[in-house]
Amino acid sequence: MALHQHIIDNNTEMKLDIIIPIYNEEKSIIEVINRLTNLDYTNLVSSYEITIVNDCSTDNTALIIDELAKDRDNIKILAHDINKGKGAAVRTGIQNTNGGLIVIQDADLELEPSDIIVMLEQMKLLNLEFINGSRYMPGIIRPLYSYTRYFFNKLFTKLTSILINVRITDLACGYKLFSRSIYNQISLNENRFGFEAELLIKVVRLKRTLITEVPVHYFPRNVGDGKKITNLDGFKIFWTIIKYGLLRLK
Repeated sequence: MALHQHIIDNNTEMKLDIIIPIYNEEKSIIEVINRLTNLDYTNLVSSYEITIVNDCSTDNTALIIDELAKDRDNIKILAHDINKGKGAAVRTGIQNTNGGLIVIQDADLELEPSDIIVMLEQMKLLNLEFINGSRYMPGIIRPLYSYTRYFFNKLFTKLTSILINVRITDLACGYKLFSRSIYNQISLNENRFGFEAELLIKVVRLKRTLITEVPVHYFPRNVGDGKKITNLDGFKIFWTIIKYGLLRLK
């Protein structure tokens, strides 16, 4: 317990790595970076670095992020030669950074970057190692969104809650803040959208008492706006839950 207490109580002495997996987000990435760099991280972390992992985008994303990173020491650009998926991009980002805290930031503006500050505050206040963002907890007014996606996410979330014996409200939310020490104790395999489920399940199995959820803002996109998750991805997420929640694969 002493080691955990030392890690969390000294968040202000720790660097925050903001990992952004990106694929064809030329319309939104500038705004995402602007919002992230305008946040006040004072008294929460010692410093922060933004690592953008370009997952072989086919639009102008590469040109835009290269321009964004010019003359900015706290923005790092990494790239995949082939499209590998969100989970693979996040792992690439984590493997090439060294901060004590890690947060995943999607590049599509469905989630509001200012919620990172709330998650950091709760991590410090509650002395925790993992914060899961939730788009369904009360306390925040959100736009209406697809009932089908909501239904299946809630179904998958309830199934996962039963399998791991911990009540969670949003399995698939992209916002996850965690310590590098807890990440180093698990091994992740999923390359695509099942990554969120695998990460949450394995961390809960490891240290369920050091985790909480925080309500976050949600501004959903549809396919026409660039939404990338499909029905097939839904089935893959379901299989991820079975593999790591029921079968307990490593």
